[in-house]
Amino acid sequence: MNPDQLRRLFARALSASLASPLLLTGCGSGGISLEGYSPPTCDEGRLSLRGLSPAAAPDFIEMRLITDLYGSPQQQPVVSAGTPCETAQQPVACNAELESLSSEEGFRSRCDLDCQAYYLVTTRGDAVEAHTSQEALRAFLGDIDAPQEALLQVFAEGYSLSCTALEKGAVKANADGTFNVVATKGFACGEGSNLTQYLLEVTPSGEVRVRESHILERGTKGCAVGRRPAGLRSDGSVACADELGQHFALIAHLEEASITAFLRLRDELALHGAAVELQQAALRSALDEVAHTEVCGRLARRHGATPERAVVAPLPPRPLLEVALDNAVEGCVRETYGALLAHHQALHAEDDGVREAMVRIAEDETRHADLSWAIDRWAAERLPPAEREAVRAARQRAVEALRAEVAAPTDAALLKALGLPEPEAAVAMVDLLSRELWN
Repeated sequence: MNPDQLRRLFARALSASLASPLLLTGCGSGGISLEGYSPPTCDEGRLSLRGLSPAAAPDFIEMRLITDLYGSPQQQPVVSAGTPCETAQQPVACNAELESLSSEEGFRSRCDLDCQAYYLVTTRGDAVEAHTSQEALRAFLGDIDAPQEALLQVFAEGYSLSCTALEKGAVKANADGTFNVVATKGFACGEGSNLTQYLLEVTPSGEVRVRESHILERGTKGCAVGRRPAGLRSDGSVACADELGQHFALIAHLEEASITAFLRLRDELALHGAAVELQQAALRSALDEVAHTEVCGRLARRHGATPERAVVAPLPPRPLLEVALDNAVEGCVRETYGALLAHHQALHAEDDGVREAMVRIAEDETRHADLSWAIDRWAAERLPPAEREAVRAARQRAVEALRAEVAAPTDAALLKALGLPEPEAAVAMVDLLSRELWN
């Protein structure tokens, strides 16, 4: 198997995906009835600030994101409404103050290796103010008497709100003056992770109460593309209202983790006497992943998300069998399917930035898949029959896990934007690879 053979096989798999019956599948409502609910008002995929009714209406309101990206603090506007300093007596001074205003604190804050938080800035006449805590946000909004205010209060407390899928973002006014909001937390990618749906009640005073919760999706080992290193300690999930931002933050995190995986692989190949060509290919793959991390990070930040730094525990060099088992699962199965997936996205993504990024990533990942199969052949020559059978069995278990994962329901709007195959098509792709390559 070489890159040209893989490309020909991928072309057949892509044709199989197009020939399969397509099924538009959602995530379901998780047991919460959505009758009478409406989606959030959004601007370019982000929760809009239009529709707020604070006691003292501002001329202008803007949400800003504070990020501490790799130790370099940044602040950027996320969404706004109104005209800055529209009724100011001294508009030049007002705009200058607005431009220079910054904050080190905000609501919806979280810190892992990187920190992020949101805050609001407003102008009203000549006054420029920053609202940098949940208490300040509640004081600014006053009584929660509009659906968009209830949604903003929920967002401020760390929940995610979809602009397109009611089961992940919806609001309804109640007769007693409260609001029901449907929102989510988490991200279903990786063993032990869950995307959880919440039914929340927001009171006029701004209190957010959990009324129900349901797991919408469960993460599995096979869901993420790329070569995951043993000892990966971070999960890559981020708080972001934009699902595209969540997705690319996770992918950037996994691409960064893959850098460590390939550098470790190069060292282990050298330890076990692999040819210099294999060692150099592993190093080149690590450099590819550096570029992929940067590209996916830019896409994540374009959609309001800051990727989590990948945390990988240092481990001693592994015996050849462990290297071969890891390569069979992470390389021969997951990276090979990931390369095919990138080719699909390069052809079908509606988002121009995604499509352009995937053209380059697809070629790189095809070479990484070819390297995985070359390592598989090299290791097979050095392992006894029982260990070769253990590697084959591990590969088949990984294929079965992958097939179950790609068959799971996924939000149709997200699939369309990213150019990902719908479940029926993804299963067809996996089945063809299983017959032609993984058997």
